[in-house]
Amino acid sequence: MLAVALEKGSSGLLTLLGVATVVFFLFNVLGDPAQMMLDQNASEEQRLKIQQKYGFDLPVYQQYLYFLNDISPLSIHNSTSQSLNFYSREKYSGYRFTLGNTILALKWPYLRTSYQRQGKKVSTIIQETLPNTFILALSSISLAVFLGLFLGVLAGYYKGSSLDRFLLFFSTLGMSLPSFFSAIIFSWIFGHVLADFTGLNMTGSLYEMDDFGEAHHLQLKNLLLPAFVLGIRPIAVIVQLVRSGLIDVLQQEYIKTAYAKGLSAIQVVYRHALKNTLNPVITAVSGWFASMLAGAVFVEYIFGWRGLGKEIVTALNTLDIPVVMGAVLVIASLFVIINILVDFLYIYIDPKANPF
Repeated sequence: MLAVALEKGSSGLLTLLGVATVVFFLFNVLGDPAQMMLDQNASEEQRLKIQQKYGFDLPVYQQYLYFLNDISPLSIHNSTSQSLNFYSREKYSGYRFTLGNTILALKWPYLRTSYQRQGKKVSTIIQETLPNTFILALSSISLAVFLGLFLGVLAGYYKGSSLDRFLLFFSTLGMSLPSFFSAIIFSWIFGHVLADFTGLNMTGSLYEMDDFGEAHHLQLKNLLLPAFVLGIRPIAVIVQLVRSGLIDVLQQEYIKTAYAKGLSAIQVVYRHALKNTLNPVITAVSGWFASMLAGAVFVEYIFGWRGLGKEIVTALNTLDIPVVMGAVLVIASLFVIINILVDFLYIYIDPKANPF
């Protein structure tokens, strides 16, 4: 088990290094960061001061190394150097160890500061918005698993029936519809046309300011439409995976033996057959949950859900590059962590998958 953990951990770190490298060089060729931080009327002197303050005048490879030093949990500093004032170790809150002139800082990754939020830390912006995206993704995937398993079992057990054909049609339709298109349709129908009956809003976040602007109030109803829209495609995928797996499993000899012992259809399906169809479902669920954290961008923007996806769109519109870079790195880290956890879950469900 330890060997598996080390292997998965090392491959995950290499993946994150690759993502960080691509993100850094991609956004460093988009333009002058100093100019992005200033308005159009800023003078050349102001631009040069910003470049010097944040190190934008340094060679790209040096900026890249400083960037890796910032996002690494273990950063290295020279206590006698004055050239790192824009990446000062004083910005890091954590443990520090001194080895001669070298200082090692054990810290949370430092994701820089926003260009447009008056120096607000990117990590603070992500902390404020990521929980809302996580709640939306978790609600959506939970709904998808519940409905997908239930409908997939019905489709597989009644293979070839009218119900099966009906569910196959809608699952295929669900996989074909882009999330942003579904979001527009559902927002307009249930949040506008039928608003008097549903009581739902076209837009809204988890917490909304009251009419007096004095306090935020929990609005769970605003979660319903974006969670369902975001879950349409995973519901369709799970239905087809469960149906296909269940049809194969129900032909196995041990299923016939279970029937011969007098077990009911519900007991056979849920105690014996369903467990052996879960491996592809777990793969789909893990992949969809991770992608929801990234793919909720358009859904959050259309529904006005104040999450990380909406924050990414706002940052792109205002050229707030550090926010975009920080969000991408956080999402990539979540992808890696979720995939590692899924690999261990495979071993738990199917011990034969453990090579050790």
